Amino acid sequence: MCPNGYYAAGFSLKVAGYWESLLVGDNTALNGIRLHCVNSLRGSGPYSDYASVQSDTGSWGKWTDIQWCKSGMLKSFQLRVEPYQGTMWDDTAANNVKFKCSGDEEIKGAGMSWGDWGSWSETCTGSGICGLQTIVEEPKGVGDDTALNDVRFYCCD
Repeated sequence: MCPNGYYAAGFSLKVAGYWESLLVGDNTALNGIRLHCVNSLRGSGPYSDYASVQSDTGSWGKWTDIQWCKSGMLKSFQLRVEPYQGTMWDDTAANNVKFKCSGDEEIKGAGMSWGDWGSWSETCTGSGICGLQTIVEEPKGVGDDTALNDVRFYCCD
């Protein structure tokens, strides 16, 4: 959760891309989501004073650059998910995320392109998104890993 009085105005993703799947033979795509929280009373971004929060993350990938709302806070999201591919194909589960900021600006993550975009979440009626919870598959060792499988974002007033 963001500190009290802070709300998410930006995000970054931990992504295992094509380069990593070539090395290990297994792609996990989206491994983590980090929210970057700002004091709601401080103007618009980019911000130099912010707090970063994350839930559980997968073992693979690198963090992308922060993407900031031009103004306002993150208010709703859409998750891109690849469905089960069967026993002969590589599963990735969650691949990317998009957010709507205050004023309906959309910012899309630098994740992977497999799967389909789900529906937009309900829009936060308060100040914005202030926390997250993720479901991450533990590394299997031998077998097909998926890493981040789902996420829940929390709205705060």
